[in-house]
Amino acid sequence: MLKKALVLGATGLVGKTLVRLLCADDRYDTIVCLIRKPLPKHYFFVESQKLQLIVVDFDELDEYQGYFYNTHTYVCLGTTIKKAATKAGFRKVDFEYVHVAAQLARKAQSFVWISSVGANANSGNFYLKVKGELENAILSMPQLKNASAVRPSLLLGERQESRPLEKIGAYISIMLSPLLVGRLRKYKPVTALDVARQMIRLQVF
Repeated sequence: MLKKALVLGATGLVGKTLVRLLCADDRYDTIVCLIRKPLPKHYFFVESQKLQLIVVDFDELDEYQGYFYNTHTYVCLGTTIKKAATKAGFRKVDFEYVHVAAQLARKAQSFVWISSVGANANSGNFYLKVKGELENAILSMPQLKNASAVRPSLLLGERQESRPLEKIGAYISIMLSPLLVGRLRKYKPVTALDVARQMIRLQVF
């Protein structure tokens, strides 16, 4: 039986890669992307009749509950404190939007979102603390079926916005990668393609 996929955060590094994989996946007949502003389909470098781009207001996400029904829901939403300008702005995107999506996905068949390696609600690092609090909130929802978090380390790939410090970190991580074995293996940098593929593997078909 063919499935419908719903993607939030489709315009990011992982999201764009995920959309391309989903459009090429014969198990899906519809790929719905909830986006902030109008975009042409060629933005995703695909030509597929499956793809539907729906412009929504993420501050009023509960008004779009119907899109979550009977889907595999993928959430790739995320920002940086620099881009969000404040910690509150960061939390709004990385916690509140994703948490609301999880609540709406109670009518979905399964739900997968991107967290982070080291996510911990008790962490002294604000980023990891928010990611950990979100994991706790989502995984404790009894009515949410088949919820899974992907916990990548540093993401490799070309982003639209400039992140010089992240590029430096990526270079250092690649150099150190051969030393990251055993328990440290989870800290190896990963590509957007690796993360997108893992998200699909975690869905329940």
